[in-house]
Amino acid sequence: MNEFWDNVTEQYDVKKILEEFIKRKRVPHAFIFSGQEGVGKFNTALQFSKYISKEFDSSSQIILKKINSLQEPYVKLIFPLPRGKGETAEDSATEKLNKDQIDLIHNEMKFKAANPYHRINIEGANTIKINSIRDINKFITTSFSDIGFRFIFIIDSHMMNEQAQNALLKNLEEPPKGIIFFLLTNEKNKLLPTIISRCWNIEFNPLSVMTIKNILINYHNITEKNADLIAQFAKGSLTNALGLFNADIADTLARTISFLRYSIGGRFYSAYREFNEIVNVKSIEDFRKIISFIKLWLSDVNRNKYSEGKYYFDDYSDILSKFNEKYSKSDVDNVFNSLNLLEELSKKNLNLNVLTLNLIFDLASLAIRK
Repeated sequence: MNEFWDNVTEQYDVKKILEEFIKRKRVPHAFIFSGQEGVGKFNTALQFSKYISKEFDSSSQIILKKINSLQEPYVKLIFPLPRGKGETAEDSATEKLNKDQIDLIHNEMKFKAANPYHRINIEGANTIKINSIRDINKFITTSFSDIGFRFIFIIDSHMMNEQAQNALLKNLEEPPKGIIFFLLTNEKNKLLPTIISRCWNIEFNPLSVMTIKNILINYHNITEKNADLIAQFAKGSLTNALGLFNADIADTLARTISFLRYSIGGRFYSAYREFNEIVNVKSIEDFRKIISFIKLWLSDVNRNKYSEGKYYFDDYSDILSKFNEKYSKSDVDNVFNSLNLLEELSKKNLNLNVLTLNLIFDLASLAIRK
């Protein structure tokens, strides 16, 4: 193990693959790091970039620190941005944004440099613009004779539209020497096959419950009891875990149970009101979080039905038993699939009220006895 891999949590297979490139002294010019959010794709790319710079370019600690802090011209960071007023394809990616938006972008980049697991969050940023890809062209065509390697990180690369992906493809077909691309995504299927074929593809695994729990205890001063609860619901993602840490997870779970009771019981107004209590700010991200909790509850229903394993909703095991006694014929799998569809629809900026009502009616179908 080395100083760089020591900073990468788990992902042993990934580190083994990347280590082979170092040993053979042949590093591909482009990578796709795929896997769910919060498993360390960005951090691994960052640590690997420093490893390459030190191993092949004898970079000083000062340069390594500049890479670590995401400073140009060593690093170019690309991520979804909002569209500016009157913006055209000829403008730079940020030229038509207002001062508040620019300040927010700079702050988000500082947070990302300080914490590689930080999720960049900018209102209205739902696509990677072709303007940003054109900024890459300016970055790679500017020569720096004293810098051996420079790195381009494209966060949420699946959010490039087809025009932006085709523009990027030209750079991937004829990569300049010393430029290495990292395309980070949790939806690789949305990338063009021609882009996928020109990159070295590496899949990341979810983090273990124990690893997330230990990180929360050792680095975020969370009590063992709370860390254990959060880790169980984090679904292998430290990003999810930190989001749960910032919320009152125990209260959220209790309200989720209330929402389920109202929905299944056909008390639609109470269910709708309870849901709005959980999702205080009309947030699609919160909507998806609650759906993920409900899917775990449905998994618990099946576990309880077949007397399998430990429950996520362990404190509510009596409710699981009562549900299965009363609704033994419920089509849980069909509702689970409906929730998956709602998750996909939520990514298309549909009205949150409409999504919420559909969620309530889907859950109400659990009470239909066949």
